[in-house]
Amino acid sequence: MTRLPVVGVSADYRTLGRHPFHVVGDKYVRAVSDGAHALAVLLPALGDRYNAAEVVSRLDGLLFTGSPSNVHPDRYQGPLSEPGTLHDLARDATTLPLYRAALDADLPLFAICRGLQELNVALGGTLHQKVQDVPGLMDHRDDETQPLEVQYGGAHAVDLAPDGLMARFTGRERMTVNSLHQQGIDRLAPGLVVEATAPDGLIEAVRVEGATFALAVQWHPEWRFWEDPASVALFKAFGDAVRVRAAAREG
Repeated sequence: MTRLPVVGVSADYRTLGRHPFHVVGDKYVRAVSDGAHALAVLLPALGDRYNAAEVVSRLDGLLFTGSPSNVHPDRYQGPLSEPGTLHDLARDATTLPLYRAALDADLPLFAICRGLQELNVALGGTLHQKVQDVPGLMDHRDDETQPLEVQYGGAHAVDLAPDGLMARFTGRERMTVNSLHQQGIDRLAPGLVVEATAPDGLIEAVRVEGATFALAVQWHPEWRFWEDPASVALFKAFGDAVRVRAAAREG
């Protein structure tokens, strides 16, 4: 290859101070740059101003980031959110069509936390809005009063599907992961295959059946990914798929 592969990174639409911004966390950009060895390009949350298929045609991969916002329940016919719930309608309008366009084009994609929830919704699944309120499920939230090192520290184990991509990439049967979410998969969308589950049975990772590389995880492997061999392996596998796609486009 003669060029660096290009990975689109989904942005949030947020008001900082008095001004609206399109923002992407540094940890995602660095995971794409240093973990997948690709050029990270921010994709503004401009909703229907995008032609999703045209955007996908210009990329070699897509990374869907985590976010403090919840996918709006209107997107999966869920009950009304509680007052004060943070939503990002511009992001919903941007990412959900991008998932479908990326899968139609078999573009490599890696989705993280909110990204996993979006993927499930984009393909027809539903979400728990508050996992901690569901009988039988654990509290998967972090303690925001703690330092980041504690919030992103190991929270619980996940069991990997023996015949799954995660097990193949990492060489593991079980991993310890962080946990910083309250939404989670309720009804799994058609076409998704479970890759990992938490001790309470909550789905923690999925792949899209038949896709070259379409993987989503509920935790945050991008956080200091270089310190965890399993996270290094995931971003390397994503980067490998992206480079194959870029080489095909260049050829």
